[in-house]
Amino acid sequence: MNNWMVDYEMADDPLSTTFGALADPTRRAILARLADGAATVNELAEPFSISLQAISKHLKVLERAGLITRGRDAQYRPCQLQAGPLKEVNQWLEHYRRFWEESFGQLDDYLIELQERQRNHDREST
Repeated sequence: MNNWMVDYEMADDPLSTTFGALADPTRRAILARLADGAATVNELAEPFSISLQAISKHLKVLERAGLITRGRDAQYRPCQLQAGPLKEVNQWLEHYRRFWEESFGQLDDYLIELQERQRNHDREST
């Protein structure tokens, strides 16, 4: 294994932490809920059939990734979405957009070609 790979794999960079947090569907659902506004742990736990302790663990992962913050108002500790790390993910993905668009463009060209072949075939058949 190359030394640069070992160094890179061991690096605890924010983008990797964010992707790790986003890798779980429960955490993504929690973020989707928080996009509608702040919520308590109990409110966030409602739609899931897992314990409050499990929800709290998910929240800790999201908090470590900087995707949420938790308030400190006595018993009421509302969670709020923090979009900064998502912006970083979007910027990273943006770099690859031209590859997607190019691939979609090639697919469009191929579909147009197939449709033209089908029209020509239909004309020849009649």
